[in-house]
Amino acid sequence: MKLHDLKSPPGSIKRKRIVGRGIAGKGGKTAGRGTKGQKARRQIPAGFEGGQLPLLSRIPFSKGFTNPFRVEYTPVNLDALAQLGLSEITPEVLIEKGLMRKKDLVKVLGRGELSSALNVSAHRFSASAKAAIEGAGGTVTVLDLPFAVRPPASGNQHQNR
Repeated sequence: MKLHDLKSPPGSIKRKRIVGRGIAGKGGKTAGRGTKGQKARRQIPAGFEGGQLPLLSRIPFSKGFTNPFRVEYTPVNLDALAQLGLSEITPEVLIEKGLMRKKDLVKVLGRGELSSALNVSAHRFSASAKAAIEGAGGTVTVLDLPFAVRPPASGNQHQNR
């Protein structure tokens, strides 16, 4: 058996009904479109919204794009950490001191000077902050991002929907 020998079983393919051929049979006269009105006349253009400005025409007015995968960080500078007067700094300490909110992610930035060694745990560090903390004899611990805010795995970000 070859590909060209394959056939559908008899009766499985039905002929499409042809409408609008006089009043004799089914689909005559109004051809299944009901009576009168816009939908009974001709094809309505795709995207027609009843005279309202169509979506395709409205889109250019909404400028820009909001990235759904963006991860926001609360910035905290070294001078703010130095003012705390603690040697061990974690997100819990920063929440307690009012420098960040409960479910925020924190990024330590390099503005300011450190006079003592700090052990800092945060989600992200700028290169200058990392160098300043380690230069003062402290340690840097990068925390994992919570699963809910992790960016998608590299590769196919736009899956078929």
